Amino acid sequence: MAQTYRRSFYGLGAFQAFIGVGAVAGGLGLTLDPSGASLGMSTDWLQGAPFPNFLIPGLFLLVVNGVCTLIGSALSFRRSRYAGEAAALLGAIMMAWIAIQVSIVSGSAGISWLQPFYFLVGLIESAWGLWLRRVAMTPAPG
Repeated sequence: MAQTYRRSFYGLGAFQAFIGVGAVAGGLGLTLDPSGASLGMSTDWLQGAPFPNFLIPGLFLLVVNGVCTLIGSALSFRRSRYAGEAAALLGAIMMAWIAIQVSIVSGSAGISWLQPFYFLVGLIESAWGLWLRRVAMTPAPG
């Protein structure tokens, strides 16, 4: 059981590293070019949004979904007692991020396959974190 438990932490850490690296790359792209043009995006997609360009979404993507998720990954690799809670929270934030994004952007841009994909990724991260937390809180038999 201990081996499976250890592998679960490392698997979650790798999963979070995948999320974090992608979010840092996307966030940097949007922060350095808030027009979104370098990533094939258009500020026309933001009609009705509370911001005129992708700077604020880019910063959120970079810091919260990127850097914070990489910190969560480090917690998972270190098998921190807070790794499960961090993963559950970060996954929930990702799902909220996607839901808000779809509600703001979908009218003019349509829904990209990336949005349901990353919603599912957030759901998996959150569920994995809740599972790890539950397992960590369960006393060992005997």
